[in-house]
Amino acid sequence: MDRREWDARYGGEDLVWTSNPNVFLVSEVAGLTAGRAADLACGEGRNAVWLAEQGWQVTGVDFSSVGLAKGRRLAASRHVDVTWVESAIEDWTPPRDGFDLVAVLYLQLPQPARSAALAVAASAVAPGGTLLVVAHDHDNLARGFGGPPDEAVLYRARDVTDVAASAGMVVERAEQVVRVVDTEAGHREAIDTLVRAVRLA
Repeated sequence: MDRREWDARYGGEDLVWTSNPNVFLVSEVAGLTAGRAADLACGEGRNAVWLAEQGWQVTGVDFSSVGLAKGRRLAASRHVDVTWVESAIEDWTPPRDGFDLVAVLYLQLPQPARSAALAVAASAVAPGGTLLVVAHDHDNLARGFGGPPDEAVLYRARDVTDVAASAGMVVERAEQVVRVVDTEAGHREAIDTLVRAVRLA
């Protein structure tokens, strides 16, 4: 989907996604000390807002102005400050001092744009910082629930680990994870890719 399609998808008054943070973001940052965080492809801002509520200084980046407007409203309703930047990730220039946490959750890009965006994300991680990528896994198409039906935007862990290794980062976790989705028909399981990497201080 391009920028106009995402703007259209975010066009209603209600949030497309829940206002709750992603379950893997919550678990993976639980042991981290709050510092500077970037939420890339932040959409409607739910994860950026949650990080701000945990004491992080957060920058949310997305190419959808409509999604960012919803993020601003959500942040205001939760009484937190987030810096919002309208940009595609591959076109974004991170600040030179970087971030202690860079989160990329469910970025739907085909190759080679995906690797370009992930390289920018990795470059934004400061020494001692963490890169967290969560995405719809390739196997979700056949075995999981929901997610995009386009194989070109689905991930395998090596899509991320190759970029992280090229950026000189140490991969701490790279695997498929199961996310439980509540539906009207009951609980369903979605298969995600999760990669966490660190840049040594």
